Parts: sequence; structure tokens; C-alpha cells
Amino acid sequence: MKFTKPPRNQRTTPLTFKERIAALNHLPQFFKLVWQASPKMTVANFILRIIRSAMPLALLYIGRLIIDLVVQLNRSQGSFSSHYLWKLVALELVLAIISDGLNRAITLLDSLLGDLFSNFTSIRIMEHAATLDLDQFEDAVFYDKFERARQQTLGRTVLLSQVMSQLQDIITMLFLAAGLMAFNPWLILLLLIAILPAFLGESYFNDQSYALTRSQTPERRELDYLRYLGASDETAKETKLFNLSGFIIGRFTELSTRFYEANRTLAISRSAWGLLFALLGSLGYYGAYVFIIYRTIEGQVTIGELTFLAGSFRQLRSLLETILTRFSTVSQGAIYLRDFFDFFEIQPKIKSVSSGLPFPQSMQTGFTFEDVGYQYINSDRWANRHLSFTLHPGEKLALVGENGAGKTTLVKLLARLYEPTEGRILLDGADLREYDLTDLRLHIGVIFQDYLRYQMPVNLNIAAGRIDEKENQQRIEQAATQSLADTVVAKLPGGYNQMLGKRFAQGIDLSGGEWQKVALARAYMRNAELLILDEPTSALDARAEYEVFERFSELTRGKTAVLISHRFSTVRMADRILVLQQGQLAEIGSHEELLAKGGRYAELFNLQAMGYR
Repeated sequence: MKFTKPPRNQRTTPLTFKERIAALNHLPQFFKLVWQASPKMTVANFILRIIRSAMPLALLYIGRLIIDLVVQLNRSQGSFSSHYLWKLVALELVLAIISDGLNRAITLLDSLLGDLFSNFTSIRIMEHAATLDLDQFEDAVFYDKFERARQQTLGRTVLLSQVMSQLQDIITMLFLAAGLMAFNPWLILLLLIAILPAFLGESYFNDQSYALTRSQTPERRELDYLRYLGASDETAKETKLFNLSGFIIGRFTELSTRFYEANRTLAISRSAWGLLFALLGSLGYYGAYVFIIYRTIEGQVTIGELTFLAGSFRQLRSLLETILTRFSTVSQGAIYLRDFFDFFEIQPKIKSVSSGLPFPQSMQTGFTFEDVGYQYINSDRWANRHLSFTLHPGEKLALVGENGAGKTTLVKLLARLYEPTEGRILLDGADLREYDLTDLRLHIGVIFQDYLRYQMPVNLNIAAGRIDEKENQQRIEQAATQSLADTVVAKLPGGYNQMLGKRFAQGIDLSGGEWQKVALARAYMRNAELLILDEPTSALDARAEYEVFERFSELTRGKTAVLISHRFSTVRMADRILVLQQGQLAEIGSHEELLAKGGRYAELFNLQAMGYR
């Protein structure tokens, strides 16, 4: 493993102020999502924040009246009634209680709305990911975008609270600024001069932080992978056997140290400059404070007005500093939103046409490959090239070839998980692109060699082949019987409700062969017109493999099937055998025909036979 450099299109430079402003254009779309998550909570949150934003000015003003009245009562030596004073004190108490209650209600709504929004956006990401093409997930540049969109779920929740707080603070600031400007407008200018350097500094360091984080995306994925390798039940066997823990920990330490050093340098610089900017802000505040005190001593301002103005200026300074700093953070979050929305702009190349053809109830001519070729994204090598053959209705076709010959790629093209780079695939004379994509895949059952071992109960593991039938226990048990998985289930204490895998409590892990029988049940669960099995019995012993394929031949009688296997005892059961070499069709025919031909198939068959002898 090497420390990977950022991709060529991976940005590592800070964003300009213009780009930062442009990033705010994502906020309307962002709040549209917030509204969709919960319209009622969104409205309630805004209303409570508007009411809360008026509280600081109201409390300061009542405080000013109380102090001036206390001074007046003190000078009059009891000649005036204090009844009005206590009314003001009671009103201030009520406003303080209401303010505290509003704060708690806003915090509660932020938390609830944040959770709803987080769940809502996570579902949206999963829904969109489900529409994308398989080869897009196999592209590193796409996967970086996907990771950034997925990992920013918490960041988007924080951004929601920040944007709403920003709006609340701006309204509060306008209330306080109106009172301050009535006294002396120059104080607002002094305030801006004192706060502006801190804002510019925060913007700069946030840009640096964003550029650093974005440039580290590929390496952070590697870091996550190393963390998984070093502490996972799936990797523990090889990690111990090959004594890999030292290597993995060393590589993790190397990467994490690089991240720490880069982040530490930025954090120290940010802290040092922040101290200087904070000093400038304090000097500005106390300059205004001295000015207000001087006017009070001259008798131009009352003691109550002094407290009102000093409190307003202090809160304005704090609010403005928070708003400007938060603007940098909000725009930073809005930039990350660009990653989020960029992900949703990625569209699949494989799409279902409107009014697409339904899968034929009874195939007439079958699947025809016409000079089909496929080339992976960002690769010069052809996985398949110049494939021309027909898979006839009801035919059992075996694919044979060395590793990397393009067998799995071919069946992915057949299931329209990939789109041919050149040529076309026909089904009963019509291009596969003309068929309804959902209906097409519904009639094709595929079990790949790298099938998933779902950490779920047995019944859901099997029902994954036709998830809309997950409540149909009879169909699940029938599929298990067909794949011989029922013999596995019979030994489990929980039967079909037994949790599989070690990730959750009371889970039981299966052997490779047992898992393979469960995976095969998914294919039978589908009851598809075309069944594709990619190395379906690689983990089974010879007897179990023979039983599985005997059952397979019986159950797929009259249906079309494609199977990939390196075992020629299995392959010879097929009607025809297609031999692939370097992605191209080398020869095709029955077992007897290919042996008589003495070509590539005969060579591979004899090599395996010699190995058995």
C-alpha cells in the first residue's frame, strides 16, 4: 500500500470569497429538503426563533427603565411610589423565563428536526445510489464523491442548526443596532472595524481546512479500510495467520500521523491569529465603552441608558463576531453541500425507457450477442470484445476460461448491470435497451461468486432473492429445499429465524459451503426465466456439488441458465460450453464437440483430468 495522491480532479487549493458566496446558492435547495423532512417542525422552529430574537432588546430596555427608576427613587428619598418599579422587575422576570423556555424549545426542535433530516437525507442517498450503475461504484473518483456525500450526514444536521441560529442572530442584531444607532451611528462603524479582521481570518482558515479535508478523502478511505482490516471478524483469521497486525497498525499509524501533523500545523496557526484578532475586538469594545462612560459623566446619558448602550454594544459585538464567524462556517458547510448535491447530479447511463417492453412470457429466439465489447471506466483494456453468439430458450450454457477471461463481465452484460461499450444484445430480436429495466431484472436470477453474507435471519437471507415475498414462508422454505439449504437450517437452533453472522447477539456463522447453499436459495426464490450462477459451488465438496447440480438440472428444466465453473465435471452437464480467452470467444459447442475439436477447451479439460489422476 502506498500513500495515494489526490486524483487529478481533486481540488487542494482554498476557495475564493466569490466561491464561498456562490456556495450559499445551495441553501434554498437545502431548506427545501429540510421542509420535506418535516414542514411543521420547520415552521415552528422559525417562529420560535423570531420571537426569541426580540428578547435581548426587550430585557435590556426594561433593565434600563429599572435602573433609571431606582436612581430616581434614591434621589427622591421615597417621595415617589415604587409600585411601578416592581411591575418592571416582575415583567423582566417573566421575559427571562419565557426566553429560557424558548431556548429549550428551540434546542429540542433542533435536535428532533436534525434527527429527521439526517434520516431523510440518508434515505435519499440510498435511494439515489440504488439507481446508479454498477460500474460507477467501481470508479474511484465516483466513490470519493459518494463517500463525501455519505459522510457529511452529521455535518448537514449541524449546518441546519447553524443556518437557523444565523437568521435568529441577524434579527436580534437588527433590533439592537436600531437602538444603538439612535444614540450614535459611529459606534456601529467602530464595531465593524473591530470585528472584520477576525471574520477574514476565520474565512481564510476555514478555506484551508476545507482544502485539506477534501484532498485527504482518498487517504481517509484507506484509513477506514485499515481500521476495518485491523479489527474485524471477517479479517481476523488471515490477520493472525499471516501476522499482518504489525503491518496494518504501522500503515495506520503512518497515515494517521500525517493527518495529525497537517491538522496540527493548521490548528496552531489558526489559534495564534485568533488570539490577535480577539485582542483587536476587545480594544474596539472598550473604546466604545469609554466613549459611552464619558458621555454619561457629562450628563448627556442616564445611568440606565449607560447600561442599555453598554449591554447593547457588548451583545452586538458578540453577535456580530458570531455571525461573521458563523458565516464562514455556514459557507463552509454550504461548500460541503455542493458535494452532497453533486452526488445527486450523477445520473445512471443504464436507464429504463418509457413504455419499455415487458420480458417475454415465452422466449422465442433467446439472447443474441452481436459483436459485443465492454471496456471498464478509466481502463484501456477490453474485458470482453467481439462476442457474437446466441443463448437459446431453455438452453444451459456454461462459460469456461481462465481467471480474468471476462466470464463474470459477460453475465453482468447479460443481466444489464453493464451496458455494452460496443455492439448490442438482443432478446427475441429486440435490443435489451428497449425492455423495461425493472421487469427485465425481475426475470433474471443471479448468484455471483462474491455473494453477500447478510447479517440477518435465515429467512431474510433467502428472501433477499425476491424481497417482496419476505412474508411468504412457504416460498422461502421451498427455495431452501431446492438449494439443499434446508439441511443447513435443520441444524440451526433458531431454524429460519436464526440470526446469521457474528455481528449481532446470538448470531451463528456458517461454513463456506453452508453459506453457498443459502445464497443459492436466493436464486430459486426468484423463480426466474434466466438463471445465472457464477461459481455457485466453489465452496462445496464433490458430493454436495453433484447433488446441487443434479437438483439444478431438474429445477431449471425448460428454463434458460448460464453457469460459470472451473470444474469440468459440472461444466459437461451443460448443453453447450462457451470458452473465453482474453475476453474473446475462443470456441463454443458441446462437451463432446469441443473435445473432438482439440482446442482450448480440450487443453484445459485434459490439464484438470491429469491433476485428478
